[in-house]
Amino acid sequence: MNQTASSGADAGLTSFATLSPDLVLDALDSVELRGDGRLLALNSYENRVYQVGMEEGPPVVVKFYRPLRWSEEQILEEHLFAQQLADAEIPVVPALALADGKTLQHHAGFRFAVFRRHGGRAPELDDPDTLEWMGRFIGRIHAIGAQQPFVQRPALDIASFGDEPRDWLLSHDFIPKELEASWSSTVQHALDGVRRCFDRAGEVQQLRLHGDCHVGNVLWTDAGPHFVDFDDSRSGPAVQDLWMLLSGERGDMVRQLSDLLAGYESFCDFEPRQLYLIEALRTLRLIHYSAWLARRWDDPAFPVAFPWFNTQRYWQDRILELREQIALMDEPPLWPI
Repeated sequence: MNQTASSGADAGLTSFATLSPDLVLDALDSVELRGDGRLLALNSYENRVYQVGMEEGPPVVVKFYRPLRWSEEQILEEHLFAQQLADAEIPVVPALALADGKTLQHHAGFRFAVFRRHGGRAPELDDPDTLEWMGRFIGRIHAIGAQQPFVQRPALDIASFGDEPRDWLLSHDFIPKELEASWSSTVQHALDGVRRCFDRAGEVQQLRLHGDCHVGNVLWTDAGPHFVDFDDSRSGPAVQDLWMLLSGERGDMVRQLSDLLAGYESFCDFEPRQLYLIEALRTLRLIHYSAWLARRWDDPAFPVAFPWFNTQRYWQDRILELREQIALMDEPPLWPI
């Protein structure tokens, strides 16, 4: 995950260890929202997110941002993007502008934002109609995302998702000594393959993305999908918001991709050469994910949630996984029917 130098407004932010239920309620009180004491911790590890019952009206969702991860300006840029999408009647969940007119709040050393609660279920991605609907939805997001660039938020690139996470893991002694040479060599071969894929794709359009477009960040109702959690939003190629919705054997993914693009291209053009990037982006995510877990290992929530991390077996499996990716990156790209 992004490690960024903090602005002056970020100085002095405290750790999640002090984030008690009383502090959550006090933070809401500070923006004139009166919780009734009912708190439900939601599934989030990077930040801390709670559903809070209100004395009046429906529950809200409050997100406390991980200290020093994003700068103030980067968070506000995420909020602005989500609001632009909502203003275009795209079903996303933007941060609320509260009584002070601001979407980013401060209390007791924490930064937080409040969102309306939206229910829903996971989309059925084995249904062609659902995939086409998802494609239309993402195409609408990208049509807005292409209208202007991010200024503060970083790009998804090989340096930040591949080279830097590899170097960080090696310099912080997370790889077992007996596996270090094998892991390091395999990662280097994988990154060489990533660079070949990017070379084959050539110059592709960079636009504002959701950035973490997997099924867990989509809530489905009878009215269709809406996206939550733009916390990983950044610049990158459009295919980044498509490939995580593909699964199964190659033939399955070809059919899924065809359905997604059938909807997507109703609202936004897609550059076919981006298909060379699918396995490269998957490879970068695998490397980045290991480093993300390692960076967060001092957070007590992580050893509990990910007990299999940083074992001998974990790193052996990552070596095998990356070797599979090396082979996949040399195969012809997926091509829609």
